[in-house]
Amino acid sequence: MASTGNSDPWWPFGAPRADGTAALVCLPFAGGGAGGYREWRRAGGLGAYDVCPLQLPGREGRLRDAPRRRIGALVDHILAEVDPALPPAFALFGYSMGALIAFEWAHRRRERGRPAPAALFVAAAPAPHRRDLSCPVHDLPDADFKEALRHLRGTPEEVLAHDELMELLLPLLRADFEMCDTYEPAPREPLTCPILAFAGDEDPNVRPDQLDAWGELTTGGFRAVTLPGGHFLLDVHGDRIRREIRQFDREESA
Repeated sequence: MASTGNSDPWWPFGAPRADGTAALVCLPFAGGGAGGYREWRRAGGLGAYDVCPLQLPGREGRLRDAPRRRIGALVDHILAEVDPALPPAFALFGYSMGALIAFEWAHRRRERGRPAPAALFVAAAPAPHRRDLSCPVHDLPDADFKEALRHLRGTPEEVLAHDELMELLLPLLRADFEMCDTYEPAPREPLTCPILAFAGDEDPNVRPDQLDAWGELTTGGFRAVTLPGGHFLLDVHGDRIRREIRQFDREESA
């Protein structure tokens, strides 16, 4: 595992190892942070990968950093400050909002002539070109915005009912949802890296056809995995997701 030093705000659990070990860079869901992958770090390496959660601005230990409101601007920031720390071999795992960030990151690396990730792992997100953008939620009145969060079934009811806590959380949540609501990927050639996509069979935001459509975005290998549950799968199915990643990586490397 990487060191646990946190002198770099992007890498609260330690930057990718300097010895060239492959890194799995993990990106969070809206409102989440690197701490959501704490158990993945405790579980040790993930196949060939050292698990390296990335901390985005505006959350957990980076509360003083303004959150970004456009995925393109965030990815440009990442390309400037994070890419230099990546080893030659790395993969991206993105959950919900994180899947969109990972997808855009992979494309912008290619546009700059940089190597593609070894694989793209995504969860709880429809394929970017098949998303429904007709009902943005980031600018809803507070009561309606909280109801949208309740619909996702990922924010505890006691948090939603805690006015002071929600007052602290709402600016970050709105910024993250604005990133998602405004993201429209440009027409591009498919990626070449393999994609493994996960979704819950009761997720209100990811239809089966939207999950399968990730396969249209790569010329590499693809598999979709449907798990029992709703939008939030990491706590319930973390072990299963990691097993699927290890198996997929072995198959693609064979």
